[in-house]
Amino acid sequence: MAQLDSLMRDNFLEYSSYVVLDRAIPDIRDGLKPVQRRILHTLFAMSDGRYHKVANVIGEAMKLHPHGDASIGDALVVLANKEFFIDRQGNFGNLHTGHPAAAARYIECRLTDLALETLFHKPLTEFVPSYDGRTEEPVFLPSKLPVVLMLGTEGIAVGMATKILSHNLVELWEAQIAILEGKKVELYPDFQQGGLMDVDAYEDGAGKVELRARVNVRDKKKVVITEIPFGTTTESIIASIEAAVQKGRVKIASIDDFTTDKVEIELTLARGGTANELVPQLYAYTDCSVSISSNLTVIRDRRPEQLTVTEVITGLTDRLKAQLKAELEYDRAQWVDKMHWLTLEQIFVEKRVYQRIEKAKTIESVRSEVMKGMARYKKQFIRPMVDEDVTRLLEIRIRRISAYDIDKNRKDIDEIKQSIKAIDGKLRNMKKTTIAFVKALAKKYGDRFPRRTEITRIKAIDKKSVARQNIKLSFDSDSGFFGSDVRGDSHKMTVTEYDLVLAIAADGSYRVMAAPEKVLFGGKLIYCEIFDPDVGVEFTVVYRDKKKIAYGKKIRIERFIRNREYQLIKDKGGKVDLLLPLGETGKVDLAFVPAKRQRVKSADYDLSTLQSTSPTSRGARLAPKPVSRVKFTPVAPPTKPARKKAAARRSRGGPGDDGQGQLL
Repeated sequence: MAQLDSLMRDNFLEYSSYVVLDRAIPDIRDGLKPVQRRILHTLFAMSDGRYHKVANVIGEAMKLHPHGDASIGDALVVLANKEFFIDRQGNFGNLHTGHPAAAARYIECRLTDLALETLFHKPLTEFVPSYDGRTEEPVFLPSKLPVVLMLGTEGIAVGMATKILSHNLVELWEAQIAILEGKKVELYPDFQQGGLMDVDAYEDGAGKVELRARVNVRDKKKVVITEIPFGTTTESIIASIEAAVQKGRVKIASIDDFTTDKVEIELTLARGGTANELVPQLYAYTDCSVSISSNLTVIRDRRPEQLTVTEVITGLTDRLKAQLKAELEYDRAQWVDKMHWLTLEQIFVEKRVYQRIEKAKTIESVRSEVMKGMARYKKQFIRPMVDEDVTRLLEIRIRRISAYDIDKNRKDIDEIKQSIKAIDGKLRNMKKTTIAFVKALAKKYGDRFPRRTEITRIKAIDKKSVARQNIKLSFDSDSGFFGSDVRGDSHKMTVTEYDLVLAIAADGSYRVMAAPEKVLFGGKLIYCEIFDPDVGVEFTVVYRDKKKIAYGKKIRIERFIRNREYQLIKDKGGKVDLLLPLGETGKVDLAFVPAKRQRVKSADYDLSTLQSTSPTSRGARLAPKPVSRVKFTPVAPPTKPARKKAAARRSRGGPGDDGQGQLL
């Protein structure tokens, strides 16, 4: 068992390391995952200026990638749709609608001029054997672009993931110039889909961005979506709108999708609807507004690291400077080798060293004569001669010697010297050289990559404020049920999904709840209104318990647990006789239950003298004897608004007058 545990542990570690380093997480040096690197290297090896069938590219890439043609084809389509490195021909799918690409045998591709200029330099590329050892593949491409921030990528490995948001290439170049000049930089994402973006919480790549669709009001009856957020498609946007319509959150008459290479989703408003009401609802309840989190995890020095955007662009700028320096040094070495050869060739022909080999009998003596003849002019050498130089001199044909142009040779040497001098000047000031290189790229390619996502300040939508009152509630006095699934005869009201409702029954039970589908109350509802928990509500309550003893209290309902039943009456079996809202007061006349030899048959009580107490307390006893009838007399005639409220309560079935001075 111990051996099995050790075997599983070792194999799992090896597998997880492979997934992290060689599949899911991009390398910071060239910003590519292995499958992307293999596709681009294959296209470079096949490059002849013409388009290649994607099926052929996949077949060639399979020599390097061991995970099948489907993964290669999918990665190639995604990479091509980024529009940086792969030039497309045919149907590569639609980024806006989410429609897939055509079959690989029908579409073609090749490298762009940007890729050919900035991603490859074979002499400075490190190669390793492929998975089967039959060919070689690059460890990383010698890229001169900040690819990892250009492309953006997602990947899930064992125990970690990465989600890098794409950035605008021109802004990345501007940031690199600023870094080289010692200035601070700020970079924010940019997406092909366009839309609006709030970057307040981006936190240099360690936070998130808020994205919104671009919604335009065409006229009084039509609203058009012309750009969508990153991570969505027109189909997902329409599906989310339809779901919101079904739930009654958004009121739309029709949805028409006219999207081609540009997004155009036309929404026709329903009767009575307005654009000012609809647009906030789209942002609040549909995929027209999304939040995207950034997790910038990359491979650096064969280890996964979580970095910031500033750290990445700074490191890549330093790498660009080093890469340009290496290429300049390589070019200088090539020029030096060429000048060395032209100098040897000039001496060999002009000084007639080739005549020394006429009397030599053997190959060794021939080579020896050349070395001796050339040694007399070693002060003119660019570097010491080696055996390879002798071999090359001996390969010069007699025809070339007879037609040798000394003036042209000297002119070529002078041009090479000028080239070497220019390279030396660039090497002496690599900062200036790097800035000039980046500016040249920006001038040549910058017009192709304008910013598409507009950076703006997005005001958060309060869903409660834009919610539609689309839930109808009512109470069925026969069954005692209350809710949206009840077709009742009283307490009919319309609320939003965010409203809280306070319902109080005649038996003293009450609940604070979100709009219920169906809930049972033990008695007839006497109060039902939308409840604001930040404000609360105050009542004056008069009730009789099961022994007909009358009590009164002033209460404030503000603390509660949703959907939990509370009691205004201490003992079950009682009845609420009077429920007055804040501001209404007066006195109650209490008629006692008839009894033998009873002289005092009634009493009154001034409700203004009641003290505030908790909703669950018993309250003050209003009379010494059981009460059969309660009659309320206001202190003064109510104002017009108060009369309206009383009329509204009576229409809802709340406490009111029965026409004979008896309160219900």
